[in-house]
Amino acid sequence: MSKIRIVTDSSITIEPELVEKYNITIVPLSVMVDGVIYSDSDLHEEGRFLEMMKNSKELPKTSQPPVGLFAETFEKLIKDGAEQIIAIHLMHTLSGTCEASRQGAILSGADVTVIDSGFIDQCLKFQVVEAAKLAQAGASLEDIVAHVEEVKSKSELHIGVSTLENLVKGGRIGRVTGLLSSLLNIRVIMELKDYQLNTVAKGRGAKTFTKWLDSYIDAIKDRKVAEIGVSYAGTPVLAHELASKLKVLGAPISILETGSIIQTHTGEDAFAVMVRYE
Repeated sequence: MSKIRIVTDSSITIEPELVEKYNITIVPLSVMVDGVIYSDSDLHEEGRFLEMMKNSKELPKTSQPPVGLFAETFEKLIKDGAEQIIAIHLMHTLSGTCEASRQGAILSGADVTVIDSGFIDQCLKFQVVEAAKLAQAGASLEDIVAHVEEVKSKSELHIGVSTLENLVKGGRIGRVTGLLSSLLNIRVIMELKDYQLNTVAKGRGAKTFTKWLDSYIDAIKDRKVAEIGVSYAGTPVLAHELASKLKVLGAPISILETGSIIQTHTGEDAFAVMVRYE
């Protein structure tokens, strides 16, 4: 068994088989829906959370994992034989999860290296899976951390939303540059870069997303792509349409429903296209 264990949080969008194969530990965030608190780990059934959100009286509220939960998780991993732990989390500008993880590490007394991934969703998965592969192969802490930073530098995340309503209600609109919060029903594509969401395209028609993707593919078609992630909130129809266009890049594509943490802020009919370059 690897002496180094990999920990992340439930803002990750990842196939369950990869979690099992690479022995990845996921610490859940929580979501409050109409006064009831749910662990994000209990909301993975396809479409369940979206239905809950649509029927809720207020926009659900997300919370980072408690410091104590991180401490318990790290203590258990050490008892199970881990000598070192690498914890890779969603970006600090969206959540205090990284800091809670650091505090949990101090409480547990474990040797934990906490990394701010700078991302969420499948872009977080890119880093976590690569780290877990190296850990299983017996790589050193230094080599794993260096490779995670390389993966981070070679990843891109674009998110498309069909309404800004959830971003406005959740207080995230102030972190999205170049938008007017009064334009709630426009379709917007944003790039997550340097810990901020920046608008790259917007429009009112249904073709806004596909037109943007055509131009994006044209811009990166000469680069060597290692893998692609397409995530969605709502029905997977658009995600599959986007993925069919992305096949021209010649890289494996994962199409997955994103979790409750991200759906809370994006609302229904949102998607993300994530690319990792070689």
